[in-house]
Amino acid sequence: MIYLEYKRLLFSIAYRMLGTKSDAEDMMQDTFVALQSAKVDEILNMKAYLVKGVTNRCLNYLKSHRHQREVYTGPWLPEPDIEVMQTPEEKVVRDETLSYALLVMLQQLSPVERAVFLLREVLDYDYAQIADILEKSEVSCRKMMSRLKQKMKPDLSKAIWDGQGTAPFVNAFLRAVHTGDFDPFVRMLVEQATLVSDGGGKVRSAIHPIAGKARIQAFLEGIYGKGAFAGDLRQAHVNGEPGLLLIRNGEAKSVICFGAADEAGTIQSIYFISNPDKLEAIADALNA
Repeated sequence: MIYLEYKRLLFSIAYRMLGTKSDAEDMMQDTFVALQSAKVDEILNMKAYLVKGVTNRCLNYLKSHRHQREVYTGPWLPEPDIEVMQTPEEKVVRDETLSYALLVMLQQLSPVERAVFLLREVLDYDYAQIADILEKSEVSCRKMMSRLKQKMKPDLSKAIWDGQGTAPFVNAFLRAVHTGDFDPFVRMLVEQATLVSDGGGKVRSAIHPIAGKARIQAFLEGIYGKGAFAGDLRQAHVNGEPGLLLIRNGEAKSVICFGAADEAGTIQSIYFISNPDKLEAIADALNA
């Protein structure tokens, strides 16, 4: 069945393009609905046809909903893809996926740049196929990808999940929360590290990114003293990599994850996702 064969692929493209699961689901479903009125027997390459359909629907959606992101309260972060680990030793076998840090970076690209990157680097499409999907010239797609590689060069090596890249930071953060001593964790940050907190204006969070080790430490110690980490802080897989999920009174309150480590074993980015709209899927899973 066409739907079962391509559902996962189309959803993954839409999720990476849009950064939200509900919108990705809508784009995927709309693509299959449109297929019902197409002359299926005349479609020579079903996969290419569906990938083109969902990609262009995402581009149109991003264009028409640009204003929503522009008026969003505080930094906008993608909705995390969460799988709770029942024990610290539990392993998860996954297909290749994008780390959360790279998903954040993708959202900072223009919609067309995002599509070119995903089609080329993740789906391994050739430039002729990309040009056909985006209805652009092959030359322009090549030039765009060349510029993207230069722009994203430090992060491309971390684009594909390695399964344990962020585990040391997860463990260090857990120890900090249990002991109240954040010094060892903060020493794992680069000097100009950034903490980005997304509450969407619905829960208390930092309105602006917090830059620098000293400011991050002061922020973490401040919210710790106010009980921000009270509850059950569980290890979880966040977009395929180790991260943390804070549960309080049976409700998902926050997802905490980290950027990839550099060669020195330090990290540049910390992400707090607390907007309840982006935790709905987790809440449903916890209450199932």
